Amino acid sequence: MDPVLDEKYYKLRKHLEGLGTALVAYSGGVDSTLLLAVGREALGDDIVAVTVSSPLHPRSLLENAGRMAARLRVNHVIIENDELASGDFVSNPPERCYLCKRERFGKLVELAAREGTAEVIEGSQLDDASDYRPGAEAARELSVSSPLVDVGFYKYEVRALSRELGLSTWNMRASSCLATRIPYGEKVTRDKLSVIDEAEQYLVGLGLGQVRVRYIEERTARIEVSQASVPLLASDGIRERVVARMKELGFIYVSADLAGYRTGALNEALPGA
Repeated sequence: MDPVLDEKYYKLRKHLEGLGTALVAYSGGVDSTLLLAVGREALGDDIVAVTVSSPLHPRSLLENAGRMAARLRVNHVIIENDELASGDFVSNPPERCYLCKRERFGKLVELAAREGTAEVIEGSQLDDASDYRPGAEAARELSVSSPLVDVGFYKYEVRALSRELGLSTWNMRASSCLATRIPYGEKVTRDKLSVIDEAEQYLVGLGLGQVRVRYIEERTARIEVSQASVPLLASDGIRERVVARMKELGFIYVSADLAGYRTGALNEALPGA
């Protein structure tokens, strides 16, 4: 193992050992899986993974969380949450992520208090700070800590250590809340989220990398894929299949973003971005 990575691994273990007991906000993604795996090494049975089942997440992510928690032999709790019951959230303001995280982390903090668990932790890492993430403020307000940030992990190091530890998530596609595909100010609905999930799963099935389907007003699908996948998306045969499937799902217009996938693409429209 690389000496720098080895040192951060050691520091992360010691940091987690010092917590005594911990509840991990566990999505099933790359970052939180590494946090859970090292937490299991450091704390044994004194760590629990809690996953929120919500219409905001791809079905596949919840399924992966269950598989990985079982593989790591960690007590896994699933709690239900429906952000669409909140009119403030549904209106989709720029602080949408704060509203969601404040509610979710609040539930996790309450659960930890009832169970006598010392700390609630989550899997953000240093690269997350490069994008507009108001949910981080909710974590600070509720004293939910981010050990990967505290120890100084970047995303590439999370992936590298995950690979060293034999975690199948090491090369998993980046995933995020489905509401991030809907421009601020446009209403978040259950139907839109379901269509986005189906559309993205279809594109992933075609072999396209790092897929996002932005649901733009007037039922326009703006598709982002990795730069390496742009030629495949635009190729004869694939292009026609994509257009046909998107229209089956209810989109009228289908476009491809030639800039390709990038984190927080819809944040580019915010003032000062």
